[in-house]
Amino acid sequence: MAPRPTPPPDAEDADRESPTAHLPEGPPMSATETPQPAQSPRHPQSSPTATAPHSRPGSPASQATKETLEDYTLRFAPRSYRHWTPMVVATTALGGIAYMADFSIGAGIGLAHGTGNALVAIAVAAVVIFVTGFPLAYYGARYNIDLDLITRGSGFGYYGSVLTGVIFASFTFIFFALEGSIMAQGLKLGLGLPLWLGYLVSTLMVIPLVIYGMKALSKLQVWTTPIWLLLMVAPLVYLVATDPGTVDRFLAYAGTDGDGGVHTAPVLLGAGVCLSLIAQIGEQIDYLRFMPPKTEANKRTWWTAVVMAGPGWVVLGALKQAIGVFLAVYILAEVGPAAATEPIQQFRGAFDAMMPSWLVVPLAVALVVISQIKINVTNAYSGSLAWTNSFTRVTRHYPGRLVFVLVNLAFALVLMEADMFSFLNDILGFYSNCAIAWVVTVATDIGVNKYLLRLSPLAPEFRRGMLYAVNPVGVVAFLAASGLSIAMYFHALGDTLQPYSPVAAAVIAFVLTPLTAIVTKGRYYLRRSDDGIAEPLLDADGNPSATTYDCHVCRLPYERPDVAACPTHDAVVCSLCLSTDTVGDHVLPARPSTA
Repeated sequence: MAPRPTPPPDAEDADRESPTAHLPEGPPMSATETPQPAQSPRHPQSSPTATAPHSRPGSPASQATKETLEDYTLRFAPRSYRHWTPMVVATTALGGIAYMADFSIGAGIGLAHGTGNALVAIAVAAVVIFVTGFPLAYYGARYNIDLDLITRGSGFGYYGSVLTGVIFASFTFIFFALEGSIMAQGLKLGLGLPLWLGYLVSTLMVIPLVIYGMKALSKLQVWTTPIWLLLMVAPLVYLVATDPGTVDRFLAYAGTDGDGGVHTAPVLLGAGVCLSLIAQIGEQIDYLRFMPPKTEANKRTWWTAVVMAGPGWVVLGALKQAIGVFLAVYILAEVGPAAATEPIQQFRGAFDAMMPSWLVVPLAVALVVISQIKINVTNAYSGSLAWTNSFTRVTRHYPGRLVFVLVNLAFALVLMEADMFSFLNDILGFYSNCAIAWVVTVATDIGVNKYLLRLSPLAPEFRRGMLYAVNPVGVVAFLAASGLSIAMYFHALGDTLQPYSPVAAAVIAFVLTPLTAIVTKGRYYLRRSDDGIAEPLLDADGNPSATTYDCHVCRLPYERPDVAACPTHDAVVCSLCLSTDTVGDHVLPARPSTA
């Protein structure tokens, strides 16, 4: 490919004014395990020739740097840390989708529009989520980076992806609040706790768990998943086996505003609510980034794990939504439409048909509590990563992930106390437009711009200095798709088009992403074509190289994809030290990209 025209200088060059770079200072997070760096041979030029005085061992800056190594917060996850098998990673990732919100979402759609419309809506949303989630899951697992790092190099730019970081962080606290509300309903039924206190309990109880990273979460998810599956599946199987008439009543239910038929408008309205879950792929990738390298020996299990725990999460999610419709119809006559959308009431009714009365409420509460813990540790964990990542890039200061664990939980608690459960579908319908625009834009950039048009670099890039501050390809597509679809959702373009807002978000993002790349000739993806290190980023098998280099700022070793050459020293700098370099002393200058 011919060299691209040199774009105008961007903000990074203006930073290069001072001879000193600054790492963040802030309270370190508690962590029980810090992985030992790989003992691979180091590049002959990787030894530091200069070290910033504020990065001495034991300093606040050094402690903050080490904190990110507990589970490689904000970073590429190195091979030396990724010692889990593909199926352990997959099980951990799938454990995070044990949430009860699917039952509420499915029930809300089914009660409003009828079973037929609800099932079609669920299926339509599941197909869209699977198709868009596949390329994202592959990139996360293959290159061991989270969705924010993928987004940076897939059309948004280094600072442009802050937009989507906020979108994803919002997803985590919205769904944390939803799950916390469901748990509070269970605690009220089982223990008599008032809802406000249940909201507080459901928020505080995850803090001791979520301050730990992948090692603690993998154990939690693996050990609790069998119990959760048994409690969820057993009552459904019993009801269908002992009372087949429940299936007939379920299939015949017409909904409060339906006529029993399947129609476009209610299907799209329902699909829009389900598509609010499209951002769940970000939480799946927070686990999939710890996949081991893909080799000839493990490629079958590797692909199985990626598909199953990546886009495949939606298969179980869609089944739970359909079960939510079934259980809501089953208990509707007993509890009324308002309570029929509450999972605690759904499973209380299901357990009541198969167990002694004294076991019903304890088991229903146990199911809700286990589910809430499993998902909300993931919501709080992923949300803290998203907030921290965005804050660190914008301010060039790393405050510690625990700070944003608390920030995320505070947002969620406010939503719970505001009774978000009572207007759930309105929140999710609005939010889905932003989430769809983001995910479809990134998936299209990977599938079309990278592999078909070859305008976007195949290897993902996330390091400061290598990317432009803003890439119009993703930013324009995202803003146009989300803006227009939100206007449609709020009836700005008329009542007739309102149900089509999620379709508009997807179509506009899908069309504008490659169109903008063609118009700009792909020149705003890479700010420079090399990172100043001769060794390739990928090894012979296409996996990220495991060779380690010492960062001369924080004096810790990092694997090849996580470092870049320093323009002012004969050494390399890690990605976090680049992110927190307040004056740009270590940021490589712009150079025309030929990638």
